[in-house]
Amino acid sequence: MEFSESVFATRFGITRHDLEGYLSEALSHGGDYADLYFEYLQTSSISIDESMVKSAAQGVSMGVGVRVIAGERTGYAYSDDLAPEKIRKAARVAAYIAGGPSKVEKFDLSEGRRHNLYPVVTAPTETAFSERVELVKRADRAARAWDSRIFQVQAMYADNLRQVMVATSEGVLTVDRQPLARMSVWALARQGEGAPQRGHAGGGGRVELGYFLNEKTPEHFAAEAAREAVTMLDAVEAPAGEMTVVLGPGWPGILLHEAVGHGLEADFNRKGVSAFSGRVGQKVASELCTVIDDGTIGGRRGSLNVDDEGQPTQKNVLIENGVLRGYLQDKLSSRLLRSESTGSGRRESYAHIPMPRMTNTFMLAGESDPAEIIRSVPKGLYCANFGGGQVDITSGNFVFSASESYWIEDGKLTRPVRNATLIGNGPEALKYVSMVGSDLKLDEGIGICGKEGQSVPVGVGIPTIKIDRMTVGGTA
Repeated sequence: MEFSESVFATRFGITRHDLEGYLSEALSHGGDYADLYFEYLQTSSISIDESMVKSAAQGVSMGVGVRVIAGERTGYAYSDDLAPEKIRKAARVAAYIAGGPSKVEKFDLSEGRRHNLYPVVTAPTETAFSERVELVKRADRAARAWDSRIFQVQAMYADNLRQVMVATSEGVLTVDRQPLARMSVWALARQGEGAPQRGHAGGGGRVELGYFLNEKTPEHFAAEAAREAVTMLDAVEAPAGEMTVVLGPGWPGILLHEAVGHGLEADFNRKGVSAFSGRVGQKVASELCTVIDDGTIGGRRGSLNVDDEGQPTQKNVLIENGVLRGYLQDKLSSRLLRSESTGSGRRESYAHIPMPRMTNTFMLAGESDPAEIIRSVPKGLYCANFGGGQVDITSGNFVFSASESYWIEDGKLTRPVRNATLIGNGPEALKYVSMVGSDLKLDEGIGICGKEGQSVPVGVGIPTIKIDRMTVGGTA
């Protein structure tokens, strides 16, 4: 997309001259750097419960955020009105907050480079609403038909089309059109007088609606949610204690995202509050572990042509063969740490200041046969799916709940296990990785990452890995 084709030029009549004027206003009280982030967001969502569409909504929001950096000071202001006088007012407010002695020389805006990672012609948001309603109805029917023990189903579909424009005092102008869609299905199963068990599945990405019609259909997600719920009906209570844990491929990479990824974001390390602070070049994990954050994978939920500061995303090696190689950098952190931006500046919306965030975070595949990994465990726990979790950035300590897991006995998966909780420390856990499978898998496309009150879409992934020592919390 060219600037001249953007919604901001065609609908709101914003010109390059206007942008240069707003940036000059933002730097009117000094400052080292300024940027403008324009956003035009179309959204829709549909949910079904008890086989009835309970909610359906469509909406539009728009606005601009203005940031000024002066040394370590940042001024930020925003407006939900794109009238010229409102933008200039936001620029003046940001200028007053950050006011500093530095002064940026005159600049001329030119369009910066960008990827083309999601060449979607028709975004799902631009299709007939009735087609999207039918997706959740299909999911509901399929989950209920999967097994007679399924007694309750909820299905949700949501999409958005975000159009953004970033102009910076470094003379860079970027525009991007960012489609995103996701479907989720929850199923509850009950057997006799026993407690109900829950299953969940979902996915999506920066895709056209045809993705849900031809690739990952509502029936696919419904069957997976129903399968998990029914499987857990026969589960035994989780044991407690230290044991060998095997993580399955795909979504269990959320543990890597939370326990390690957040600790590698540059703002935490710039402030010295991360368990990884000051450890670049040091061994922080087993030599079998190489951790990547890659925002350039086509069509993925966490991918972006440019980050929310107008920088092209890139593939960043965070840990290589167990050695810490670097952090995820946004504009502010890279300036203060005298390093290069890694294309990792992200924000929830125009009303939020950018910060270093993950995109698609995963561990590279190893050489071990996944079946051999399981055969190597005389007694332990296999985690196939995860629910919620949390991590303390300063210590690296984490707690995660496994929504689907199994006993490993004599090298074989046996009984399903419920209510298993993994307790550990991110850097320590990676040191005990003794086998890494050849089956790297990225998640289906459901990740939402929260940080300091902001949520952004992300992707995670992992191959099957064996962790020799981890504490499992349970009731048995």
